Amino acid sequence: MNKRELAKMIDHTLLGPTASTEGARKLCTEAKEYGFASVCVNPCHAALAKELLDGSEPKVCVVIGFPHGMSTSEVKGFEAQKAIADGADELDMVINVAALKAGDYRTVSEDIRAVCAAAEKAPREALVKVILETALLDDTEKRAGAILAKAAGADFVKTSTGFASGGATVEDVALLRETVGPDMGVKAAGGIHTYEEALAMIEAGATRIGASRSVAIVEGAPE
Repeated sequence: MNKRELAKMIDHTLLGPTASTEGARKLCTEAKEYGFASVCVNPCHAALAKELLDGSEPKVCVVIGFPHGMSTSEVKGFEAQKAIADGADELDMVINVAALKAGDYRTVSEDIRAVCAAAEKAPREALVKVILETALLDDTEKRAGAILAKAAGADFVKTSTGFASGGATVEDVALLRETVGPDMGVKAAGGIHTYEEALAMIEAGATRIGASRSVAIVEGAPE
């Protein structure tokens, strides 16, 4: 996979608590230069990213309920509406992990459906990616979360926020791909630093990579 092909599969990410306006500007400049699929930013940088990327190829991806997913479904739905109004093309939402682990599938489903409904009702429909935080789940919980995301109408299931005890693994990507089938997106995120690691995730079934070290990853790919 060459540099350009790989870049089109990467969400170029800046989400830490010290993420600055200057950092968001740099992120957008790099996204245009390398042709990344999107920039993934906090809600406070959505409008800026839209302004800077307007008319260019990369999309604006905004996180919802990030990083712990403990907001109510109503709040997540409103946050999704606001993000879309500010320019989001894609939404990466965090589920209520505790609810999933407790077997409270209704709460998990309501969370996802609230965000999907906001995306569907918006003048400009946005993709929805559902973050499961796989490092905190056993395999049964991972499968349940993926099934709920698919049933609720999400476009992607995503491994991790990058802010938990662990990130994406090849095994988890393969499990999610097996669970959701061939037609739903699978995003691997968290701890992916090199071209080799990104390629392993793609070979396991990922159709999108989330990374803050995107430039280094792409620079490691063949021409």
